[in-house]
Amino acid sequence: MKKIVLSTIPLYAQRCKRSKALLEKEGFEIIEYQGDLVMTAEEIKAVGKDICGAIIGCDEWNEEIFQACPNLKAIGRFGVGYNNIDLEAAKRHGVKVSIATGINCDSVAEATIMLVLSSLRNLINLDQTTRDGQWMRFTGNTLHNKVYGLIGFGAIARYVAKLVNAFGPAKIIAYDKYPNYEEAKKLGVEIVDFDTVVKESDVISLHVPATPETIKMFGEKEFKAMKDTAVFVNVARGPVVDEAALYKALKEKWIARAAIDVFEEEPTPADNPLFQLDNIIMMPHQCGDTWETFDAVGLFDAQVIVDVMNGKDPQNWINK
Repeated sequence: MKKIVLSTIPLYAQRCKRSKALLEKEGFEIIEYQGDLVMTAEEIKAVGKDICGAIIGCDEWNEEIFQACPNLKAIGRFGVGYNNIDLEAAKRHGVKVSIATGINCDSVAEATIMLVLSSLRNLINLDQTTRDGQWMRFTGNTLHNKVYGLIGFGAIARYVAKLVNAFGPAKIIAYDKYPNYEEAKKLGVEIVDFDTVVKESDVISLHVPATPETIKMFGEKEFKAMKDTAVFVNVARGPVVDEAALYKALKEKWIARAAIDVFEEEPTPADNPLFQLDNIIMMPHQCGDTWETFDAVGLFDAQVIVDVMNGKDPQNWINK
């Protein structure tokens, strides 16, 4: 019987050479998605009956999909977010799901700092006006001596804290439902409640998964409570923020600036009102996308599939 793995990652062979080599060495055939966005349900179902493993991105995996994949045994999520996977449905169908926790920390953390500094210094407008032949020297702000707030204190947030410390912040504060006090002490981070982070921070960055508890945890109430000079950065998940409220907060200057890598709907519609604003930086869910991360995450996901098909429990198995 053929062992076939589906990769829904665009440019998989180019980005994940070691992953592809491992799977082929272990006797797997690979079906590679040839598009450049997310694989549709119909595209997945068209090959579903043949696959035993899948390396997936942001495409939706629900009951309907699992029914169409009767031989599927393992999913390696190409990243850490799993709000696009129905974990209970996967469990019912005997599919083990693993996420690549910790592997993309450096890429996402570095991108977070990039977005923070670009926002504080108004980099996008400086670039655009210079290109337009205007010599408009906007005055920005430093990260030094600012209060930096983290929402979530997992692996990525801790890496961000490590980087922020190099800038000499006034202090770093963090909220997490299950805080790691030992790691916080090592990094000089003060664990506080959610409202304190919202009210006291000059910069806030989000590092939480999309769960029923975190959906729209930032709405009008939270934005109104922030400093009107604050910078807000979301590199977590789009649904964690009420996008309409964010638009209003930026339009009416409740906060100074924002930078987001994620949207409530992805890909976001071309008529998204946020595109009308000049005090927000936007990226297409790409903070974790570096050649180094693709290589490492791809290899991890390939090993997940190899392990499951050899009767072993995979690392970072989340739907036990």
